[in-house]
Amino acid sequence: MMKRIAIILLFFCVLGCKEEGKTEKVPVEPNNGIGDGALPPKVLTFSENIEEAHNKPAFKMQRAVSFDIDLDFGGKQRLKGTVSMTTNSSKVRIESEDGFTITFNGEMVGMKPADASAKNARFDIFTWQYFFAMPFKLTDPGTVWEDSVNRKLDGIVYETAKLSFKQDTGDSPDDWYIIYKDPETNLLKAAAYIVTFNTGKASAENNPHVIEYSDYTVVENVSLAQTWTFHDWDEENGPGKILGRASISNINFFIPKENYFKIPADAQIIEK
Repeated sequence: MMKRIAIILLFFCVLGCKEEGKTEKVPVEPNNGIGDGALPPKVLTFSENIEEAHNKPAFKMQRAVSFDIDLDFGGKQRLKGTVSMTTNSSKVRIESEDGFTITFNGEMVGMKPADASAKNARFDIFTWQYFFAMPFKLTDPGTVWEDSVNRKLDGIVYETAKLSFKQDTGDSPDDWYIIYKDPETNLLKAAAYIVTFNTGKASAENNPHVIEYSDYTVVENVSLAQTWTFHDWDEENGPGKILGRASISNINFFIPKENYFKIPADAQIIEK
């Protein structure tokens, strides 16, 4: 009997020693990829946050986009028609309901009919498409950003930053913008700007304007503003009286046919 008890005690002693020797493996939380060899998430800049909110990759995946514009300035119709553009702004076409067409083929600007007034042709072909595509152009080559600061717009404080351009960037490299970012959505809220086209920088800075974006819609996963309002603007007080308004509608992404942005042979060429 004593021998049997001794054998049982020896069995439990050996079993206990084995349990003591075990090493328990504790599961490790992935910690969002940090700690398992992955890099931490990228911290976006002011301009990158806006581009992400508008879904720049989805916009750039498309070949071209068109939209109808009904633009009023000073109580008079400034432009009504259809703007078409490649999503990288390399080619642009405006078809006005007034009967003229302006085309930028990537190198030259042409206007038809050949006897139409070309006074604002270059301004129109580059300005309205740029205002439409601004949320996707904030990190284009040649852009220069200053540190962000807070400014008021319509009584609300927004994070803003100044955008300027390196020389030889576009038709008007002396232009600058004060970009306002919506604090809740990161969408582009407004852009104060100067227009140096056909005027000097000093003169333009005495007459700055601001464009406010609203009535956003989503087309092919891209956020786009359907209403623009233009105001006087100054650094201290922000927007002043309203100067104009644009309604944007019928936004469509498309693949342009061959020669869609070709300048007709009988068009007049608009020089700088």
